[in-house]
Amino acid sequence: MSDVFIGLEEAAAFEGITYKGLTSRISRNPQQFKTKTQPREGGGKDQVMISVASLSAKGRKAWKAAQKVDGRDVIIDKRTDAAPWYVGADLNHFIEGDGGKRKKAYYEAVELAARIQDFIDYDGPDRTAYAERYALGLGVSLPTLYRYVDNVLKANAWALKLEREDGQNRDYFRALALCRKPREKATFPSLTDEQRAVIENIWFDRRFAANLGTLEMLYERFEEIAQGRGWEDYPSIKTVARYVKHLMDSRGAASARYLAANGSREWKNKMMLKGRRDATSLKVMEYVVGDEHTFDLWVQWVAPNGKVKAVRPKLVAWMDMKSRAIIGDVACIDANSQTLKESLVKMLYTTPGGVPHILHVDNGKDYTAQTMTGQSRKKRNIEFEFDAETVGFYQSIGIEEVGRSLPYQPWDKPIERLFSTVCSKFSKWFESYVGTLTGSKTYAKRQKDVAAMLERGELLTMEEFFDLWTKWKNEKYHTRKHGGLKEAGEKWLTPIEMFENGPRYEKAAPPREYAAMLLMKADTARVYNFGIKKFGTTYTDYELSHYIGKTVGIKWDIDDVTKLYVFDEEGRKICEAVSPELLAFGPHCSQALLERHLRDQKRQEREMREILDSMTRPYELRGEEGGRPSDAVGMIDLTIKADRPSKLISLPLDKEYRAEATSRAKKKAGAGDEFLGKKADDALARLRAINE
Repeated sequence: MSDVFIGLEEAAAFEGITYKGLTSRISRNPQQFKTKTQPREGGGKDQVMISVASLSAKGRKAWKAAQKVDGRDVIIDKRTDAAPWYVGADLNHFIEGDGGKRKKAYYEAVELAARIQDFIDYDGPDRTAYAERYALGLGVSLPTLYRYVDNVLKANAWALKLEREDGQNRDYFRALALCRKPREKATFPSLTDEQRAVIENIWFDRRFAANLGTLEMLYERFEEIAQGRGWEDYPSIKTVARYVKHLMDSRGAASARYLAANGSREWKNKMMLKGRRDATSLKVMEYVVGDEHTFDLWVQWVAPNGKVKAVRPKLVAWMDMKSRAIIGDVACIDANSQTLKESLVKMLYTTPGGVPHILHVDNGKDYTAQTMTGQSRKKRNIEFEFDAETVGFYQSIGIEEVGRSLPYQPWDKPIERLFSTVCSKFSKWFESYVGTLTGSKTYAKRQKDVAAMLERGELLTMEEFFDLWTKWKNEKYHTRKHGGLKEAGEKWLTPIEMFENGPRYEKAAPPREYAAMLLMKADTARVYNFGIKKFGTTYTDYELSHYIGKTVGIKWDIDDVTKLYVFDEEGRKICEAVSPELLAFGPHCSQALLERHLRDQKRQEREMREILDSMTRPYELRGEEGGRPSDAVGMIDLTIKADRPSKLISLPLDKEYRAEATSRAKKKAGAGDEFLGKKADDALARLRAINE
């Protein structure tokens, strides 16, 4: 360094002062600075040069750093001939992999790399003797020290090269260069490509998976194929089992086999990417969802012929999605369109009731019958653009829009979640509870002698049961804090408080007489199908669709929790999950957001089918391209006037009702139309009989 001279302008820049400041410093203390002159390249006055050794410690350090920068091209060209193993390695995978056993070794390598870099930066006398002392201090031999130096220099060169390409710092290369290269796993050298293909073909075969084929069954067929193809040597069942486990741990394989084993409908229900809904933008009675639920218990019911039977009651109910309140609920044996009408009328005239703006109904024939929609149920899109004589029941009572669920997609109706709560919090308290009877939960069946209970008179009547249901609904469910309301940060946390006090969609109900006429006519985190739940927030990314039902590792910045870094069990980075915009209800839903969500669903299904196709492709082809009366309990009695806060009513558009109303206005009170009066009396009498 003592023989290196630089220009005064360059020296001033290294010292962090002006050119005049440096010349003044030299003139004040000329004996402290070693200078010389040399001719300028373009001629003129000789240029004054100053020795680097004469600079301050700050200046010398800045000069040395500049030499490293200026020598990048030389360093990169000299030491980047072949990429070492750590250039393409995932840092977190290396640290967290192998059960976390490499974590200690990595952080020890970080400290060692810092000391090796200090040795590289040494610029003092007798470097050989210094190296011997330095190696002794590290507890290694001199050749080992120089091997460490070579590895660190090579890591520096590769870090410089990649930093030039993308601008990202990779100083951690130095520590990885001093670590052992991790041993490759899951290579399965005893399995040929043809044998792997055979295993994949059998394991992912739709018929084999649908019959819940086992590893023993797979290996039995594998041996038959091996003998048929004349293989002299093939692996044991343990090797095949390890390979199958490796396959199932790979990206998307478990989801693909679930598709093969259970079919498209079940896969969409359990494994397809879902979107969560945001109800905060709604008003009370703006969006109402309806469905039916069969209770997992038995009650006694008197049939029309007078015979007493044991039956499982059904609940027809509607849920306001803003408040999660249950409204318009009735119990029956078998629901039909007439039952739905009675439940809707109860919703309209029960205080505080009202007409909903949007009604989301089930896809069943009861909800989509022509008497309800005014059009054939074969036409999926329900349109309200026809005249008053052909309108269905929904439009007749003032509902402006009706949505219809997709077939076999229960997640489309949030009320389905309520039924799970009803089962666990209400149904299980009854002696006649027999457990969940669905095919997916046969283990939950309870053996009860229902016939003997009926004979001994131990079963409740339908009316007694509905009274208990109403009491539970009003005293337990409606008055308990709802998790969805709490999560959304609402002011009112119980369904009844939100239903009574929240912002409300207001539309007057039609006259009761009109409704009666209508009735007469007809860390680690678990990945869910919506993402990851953390800090009371949902985080999601498309890549998480391949890990639904699995446990993953997560990391986050304590100063910024808007993003989660997600890793698999081996420490490999999966994605960066962020908090998405939630899917709103009805007209509040963003069309672009909905379209993107549907695209992601289709993309996920396409990828799963592609995985299935590749896994089931034979080895030889892998290289190629290529109206009853209602028996409902709990409906409203239209002959009893409700004490409503508002006296507003909505006038229907039906010609029949308007003509009948005009006729009554022209006549004195009590005159009335005899025909309509008789019909109304018959309907009301029938309703009273049902309630009795």
